[in-house]
Amino acid sequence: MLRKVTAGIVRYRRRLLAAVVVTLSVAPLALINGNATAAAALAPQPGNFTGYGFDACTAPSSETMAAWLASSPYRAAGIYFGGNNRGCTQANLTPEWVREQVTRGWRLIPLYVGPQASCTTVTRKNLIDDTQAWAQGRATAEDAVRQATALGLSPESVLIYDMESYDSKNTVCRDGVLAFMNGWTARLHDFGYFSGYYSSTATGIADQVAVYDKPGYVRPDYVDFARWDQVVTVTDKVIPAGHWTPKRRMKQYRGGHQETWGGVTINIDNDYLDFARLPAAKLSDWNRNGWSDVMARTTSTGNLFAYPGNGTYISEGARSKVGVYPSANALLRMDLNRDGLTDLIVRTKAGAVFFYPGVSSGKFGARKQLYKNMSHLRELTAIGDFNRDGYPDLLASQTSNGNVYLYPGQKGAKFGKRVALAYGDWNNRSEFAGVGDFDRDGVPDLLVKMTSSGTLYLYPGKSGGFKAAVKVGTASGLRDLLGVGDFDRDGFTDLAAVRASTGALLIYRGTGKGFRAGLQVSTGYKGRSPLF
Repeated sequence: MLRKVTAGIVRYRRRLLAAVVVTLSVAPLALINGNATAAAALAPQPGNFTGYGFDACTAPSSETMAAWLASSPYRAAGIYFGGNNRGCTQANLTPEWVREQVTRGWRLIPLYVGPQASCTTVTRKNLIDDTQAWAQGRATAEDAVRQATALGLSPESVLIYDMESYDSKNTVCRDGVLAFMNGWTARLHDFGYFSGYYSSTATGIADQVAVYDKPGYVRPDYVDFARWDQVVTVTDKVIPAGHWTPKRRMKQYRGGHQETWGGVTINIDNDYLDFARLPAAKLSDWNRNGWSDVMARTTSTGNLFAYPGNGTYISEGARSKVGVYPSANALLRMDLNRDGLTDLIVRTKAGAVFFYPGVSSGKFGARKQLYKNMSHLRELTAIGDFNRDGYPDLLASQTSNGNVYLYPGQKGAKFGKRVALAYGDWNNRSEFAGVGDFDRDGVPDLLVKMTSSGTLYLYPGKSGGFKAAVKVGTASGLRDLLGVGDFDRDGFTDLAAVRASTGALLIYRGTGKGFRAGLQVSTGYKGRSPLF
């Protein structure tokens, strides 16, 4: 897996395939999904873990693992679970072995050694086809998911791609690596797995840093970087402090050497991990793969489409039609009946409000009328569980008096008697967005735009109302503000909006106190409204 340069000599761990070209095995998607239930029996690997780990070319025997668990400082072990460049035999690596080690208390680090860069400095290899790199990355990810599920590695495990050092000055080759990893990460997200990336700091990691915020690029969720200086840390001069944080890094700080614990010797590399599972998107995950999605109506036809997200961009090509609602003038989604599926709340132009339950097919079931006429309300907003009783709530402002009211969700997929949250003239505010617990104090918050100035204010929630407003930015030129949960899964809730002049879809990543600069994650929204 590893590379080290000493006195002009390049050394590699013998993790790569010798001279045999192996055909990539890609399972049908039905087979991958069919194995997911069995894989879910084990906790995702390595999960939440900070501490010492090691990796060996061949998975040690169960007896060796038991001896090392009892006597060594290590609690995480790397396993080379697949890839057409995997070099060592894996007689011990079975579903039973995986289950036994996890049950004993080991955390496993899944490592996949697939096609290498076309300009790699490794002499024996299977290579990335730079002309088909993105598609090849997706196909390789499908194989990785098949191999992982066969071993019992559940979704939300981190599957780390081993990309050995390459000539990053070769632009065709470098772009091929980036396209390959773009496809790899996006496809893993489709199946609910996290993407990890191992490489040298000077080449592979530096190239990932350069495209960290590039629109349309799906960066790896975690990095595993090699620097053999024997310094135990996850910081590095090549990686900016704000990248892959918090708890998304692993360092290989020492290369191959012999260590003996409990009377058993293994040739290992030393690792230090600082990993935590990414927080779930929660508010906006339509397809239930852990990542926030966006839904929008095409204004010319009334068609509703779901546009899946993957933490970095919103996919146009993978959109799915979920219904037709040309007469709606308000659309919201929430899990009102608490069955784990996203439901739809629709207000018609005549003012009637209906509940459409989400069904497992990715559509909506038969509607139920909730109100005959709510045309006196504006800015209907899915605010989340504001009163913290376990049911999602509805928020709206009354046109006649400008007051803001909460309609609490109740058992039976309905709303209870409304409660006033704020008084005064809120008619000068628009683009209400429920942004979840933005300031992370345990209560959902509300974002609004001052219509005349475009200034954006956060109203932190509290029991029975809101705290004083806090200015968090400007929304001039933006429309259809939408809380999308934790889009990039960094622990802070985020905001989506459409730039009115161009139709570009932007994500503004939350910090708990404000928003970072907007990132374009899709285009083509000029003829789509509302977002919900």
